[in-house]
Amino acid sequence: MVELRFSSKAIPTTLLLLCFFLFLGNFRNAEARNRHYKWNVKYEYRSPDCFKKLVITINGNTPGPTIQAQEGDTVVVQVNNTLLTENLSIHWHGIRQIGTPWFDGTEGVTQCPILPGDTFVYRFVVDRPGTYLYHAHYGMQREAGLYGLIRVAARDPEPFTYDFDRSIILNDWYHKSTYEQAAGLSSIPFQWVGEPESLLIHGKGRFNCSQSPSLKTDVCDMSKCSPFVQTVIPGKTYRLRIGSLTALSALSFQIEGHNMTVVEADGHYVEPFVVKNLFIYSGETYSVLVKTDQDPSRNYWITSNVVSRNRTTPAGLGIFNYYPNHPKRSPPTVPPSPPGWDDVEPRLAQSLAIKARQGYIQKPPTTSDRVIVLLNTQNNISEYRHWSVNNVSFTLPHTPYLIALKENITNAFDPTPPPDGHEFANYDIFNVSPNANATSSNGIYRLKFNTTVDLILQNANTMNKNNSETHPWHLHGHDFWVLGYGKGKFDANNDTKKYNLENPIMKNTVPVHPFGWTALRFRSDNPGVWAFHCHIESHFYMGMGVVFEEGIERVGKLPSSIMGCGQTKGFHRP
Repeated sequence: MVELRFSSKAIPTTLLLLCFFLFLGNFRNAEARNRHYKWNVKYEYRSPDCFKKLVITINGNTPGPTIQAQEGDTVVVQVNNTLLTENLSIHWHGIRQIGTPWFDGTEGVTQCPILPGDTFVYRFVVDRPGTYLYHAHYGMQREAGLYGLIRVAARDPEPFTYDFDRSIILNDWYHKSTYEQAAGLSSIPFQWVGEPESLLIHGKGRFNCSQSPSLKTDVCDMSKCSPFVQTVIPGKTYRLRIGSLTALSALSFQIEGHNMTVVEADGHYVEPFVVKNLFIYSGETYSVLVKTDQDPSRNYWITSNVVSRNRTTPAGLGIFNYYPNHPKRSPPTVPPSPPGWDDVEPRLAQSLAIKARQGYIQKPPTTSDRVIVLLNTQNNISEYRHWSVNNVSFTLPHTPYLIALKENITNAFDPTPPPDGHEFANYDIFNVSPNANATSSNGIYRLKFNTTVDLILQNANTMNKNNSETHPWHLHGHDFWVLGYGKGKFDANNDTKKYNLENPIMKNTVPVHPFGWTALRFRSDNPGVWAFHCHIESHFYMGMGVVFEEGIERVGKLPSSIMGCGQTKGFHRP
């Protein structure tokens, strides 16, 4: 082996630094790796809240395995659909799928479903650090248990420190199957899904079987379930990555006696602020820092509670277990009281408090090229109850949009785009509107590539008097800037002057509060076809969504594995 020796005097400092940074760059690139997962998806009997029912599992578990990767890695997931009688697709929630729009996992939009007995391989790059989610995106399967977390570690130091990194998924839980719920939503007369029976904390809950004396112990057995336990060491700082994948409920999350410092939202660093109750909506993720600085001789309650709907579902309960106390030792106190379910003010205040962290601000364009006002309405179409946007209820086509557009398949969907607004000036958002001219359509918005688009989400009264619901809206393929929130009807002349253009947070999921509005801005710079929809399962099923196309001519060759349905029958090759 030849040993090379250099005199430090012979090599200028500038050259040494250049060589170091070149080495570091190559080393960082070399670190990117493939992360392989092999999943078997099937129905199994489980009792997450003591009540036994069929749930969808991944490798025998719900929630499914956490995907762990590092920024820049490629994630490869082989999905075997062993549901026997049911199609399947999986969406990688918060992953922008830059260069791989066909692996977004949205059946009817970006791919044909995975048929029973088939195997499908998803392959995508996780290009940003942060906390993300995955879940079923076929029918209402998500609420049957097919969901999990994605944790992407940063390559560079983060702007906060902690000792341990832990994850918690919050969910609500129904005892009826998704088939029963879907049938009711599609019936005349309309049958609403109702409120969930339980709230789960990382897949664990506790339904009081004695409330239903007719339930036999082989169906509901309180010895078959246990609360979620998060064991902690006193005197440490914990990063808790908290995600919500509720089917219906907005939640308040609390750890008894502990403050939480919010530092990340949907993969973006937040200017830190402290909360006792973290309000979280379906599809959102947060990282909070928690110091274990309380009396170490006892345990503490972890709670989740429904907000924004009349609270009939019992609290979800877990245990914040201070080691070495026994993890099953109940706290000596009653669980802390939740905020009022109908108190909008603290929820709006938290939404307004979320700003981009100094040093990590990505300022939005100061103006937009297009403004689309999306009025959220509820109406009847041919006696069926629907959720609609601008009086148009969304339906999915049989041939996915991405394939139809890229392969020039005509007549696959309605070529007429939805409206950019809806008689907005004269619409009374505070009263029940008949919306007599409501229609259903699978038409989509065609966006000019690489332009700036504003979306104004406007909430309104439902078909019940004095009622307006919270809607969490999720955009696939992008992050957007949250420019502002407001009460009442959006005023284009005055509310735009209040936009936050200095340090708005970027997110992929955001709530529109009752009788209020939310303003978003994004760049149409990711070639593909992307869904934007309410993340409440029943609402999207009933038509509360839209689809954006942008830069379709820039999309690469589609893999044949996403084809095989609608007018693409015969295109599929395993």
